[in-house]
Amino acid sequence: MNNSPRIRPIVNPCAQPFWDGTRQGKLLIQHCKECQANIFYPRLFCPECHSDQLDWVESAGKGAVYSYTVVYNNSPSAFLQDVPYVVAIVKLDEGVRMCTNIVGCEPEKIQCDMPVEVVFEKLDVEFTLPKFKPAQ
Repeated sequence: MNNSPRIRPIVNPCAQPFWDGTRQGKLLIQHCKECQANIFYPRLFCPECHSDQLDWVESAGKGAVYSYTVVYNNSPSAFLQDVPYVVAIVKLDEGVRMCTNIVGCEPEKIQCDMPVEVVFEKLDVEFTLPKFKPAQ
């Protein structure tokens, strides 16, 4: 078994509100005040209209699997203890896509368009990771 420390995200300043939100059990995405676009991953400017008038809004945390892959072998790696694990793109109901993990489900049962909802996994006192599980 691999007992190496978990890899921690590298946070740039414009993404700090996202990570502050996850620690509070909230999934935050950006919203452009100018063109009303929802945005994820965190950015300094809206990718639609290039405005810097961005707000943070709370996502409902619901969506569907857009695409996924199952990792069966990731050696050597800090993730070896997690094998097999699912890396997925989830399309949130707010329209943005997020790279994440699917948990709480056997990898063989995951399908594209499967409804999912956010769950939070505390990595340490500084980081809580948003992951998704099959929706109830």
